[in-house]
Order: sequence, then structure tokens, then C-alpha cells
Amino acid sequence: MFAVMKTGGKQYRVQAGDVLRVEKIAADAGEKVQFNDILMVGNTIGTPFVSGAAVQAEVIDQIKGDKVIHFVKRRRKHGSKRTKGHRQQLTLLRVTEVMEKGADKSGVKAAIGAGLAIAGVAAVAAGAAAAVAASSEKKPAAKKAAPKADAAGADDLKKLSGVGPALEKKLNDAGVTTFAQIASWTEADVAEFDEKLSFKGRIEREGWVEQAKAYAEGKE
Repeated sequence: MFAVMKTGGKQYRVQAGDVLRVEKIAADAGEKVQFNDILMVGNTIGTPFVSGAAVQAEVIDQIKGDKVIHFVKRRRKHGSKRTKGHRQQLTLLRVTEVMEKGADKSGVKAAIGAGLAIAGVAAVAAGAAAAVAASSEKKPAAKKAAPKADAAGADDLKKLSGVGPALEKKLNDAGVTTFAQIASWTEADVAEFDEKLSFKGRIEREGWVEQAKAYAEGKE
């Protein structure tokens, strides 16, 4: 039996025994992970996903793809050009089982992209720090209440080119609250957030990672 699963913004047609490379997953070699975004199992088509279906796989190794040369040139009077190389971080998997139902009772941890895992940990840490700070300080006077963003340790992401209140809220809801987080993004993270938040290439087009690095270094 085969299934069509989605991970890292891509779709894969798999069956038990297949070995494939996917966008980096937050897991160690030998671990078993479960993909729950299943678009199709056998003759069952999801809307968009098949309820209760899953694909389980064992992590063989964390690897890198072939080197890709990225060249950017801006056609302006004082335009700029940039060349850089990149090797995509990937996870090598062996599919162990295709499940039509019972995914929620399998006990196998869900496969999470490395970029989202880092963002989630940072968000939890920021939330814990905010909770400790809130419980330890005295109730301030109404006129001297600190802004919510400062209390949570968040940066003003609207400083990034093209980011307004709506996009900042999208980033915050995804656990991205600081320039340091964005500055640490890899090409895989950029692709994953671009797909997850429907930015349509805005991250790379506006140069958020480079801007975030400059803001983060300026704060230190």
C-alpha cells in the first residue's frame, strides 16, 4: 500500500521499505518518527489530509545535499550582485509502515522540521521567562505599565523591510519573536517558514535574514 505525504513543503509518494531524503527533521539517527500530513492512502484521498492516517519512518542519518551556487544581481543604476554556495540540510529516512488509521494512538513522535523545532523551543523559553518576571514583580501603576512586547522579551519585527503589524503577528504566532531567531535561519528554515506562513518568497526577496543579523548585532 502506498501513501502521499507532505513534509517541508514537498509531497512524496511512499510505501514501506522506501528510502528517501526530506527537508531536515529534528530527530537523531535510529529514531522513529511519524508523518501525519497524509494527502492520500491507497484509493482514499484526503480533504486535504486523510484523518487518522500516517507514515512512520526510521531516521537513517542527517546529511547534506549537493552544493548549489546561488547568484543574485539587481538591475539598477547602482545595482549589486552576490554569489554564495549552499548545501541543503536533509534527513535520510527509511519508511517502515503506512497506516490507514490509528495515527493518534501509535505513540510515535510526530516529525517536526528542524527550523520549527528551534522556534518552538525559543518561544517556550521566552514564555517561561515572561511568566517568571510577571510573578516576581509588583503590580505597576496604570501609567507606568511596561509594553507587552518588552515583558515577553520580543523584538520589534516591524523594523524588517516589508513587515507590518499583520506579518509581525504571523511570525509571533509561529513562535518567532526576536531578530536572533531570524538571523539563525538556514535556507531550509527560510523555505519552511515561507511555505507555512504563505510569504511567497518575501523572506529572501526582502533580505530579512541579513537585516535581522544586523539588528541582533547592534543590540549586543
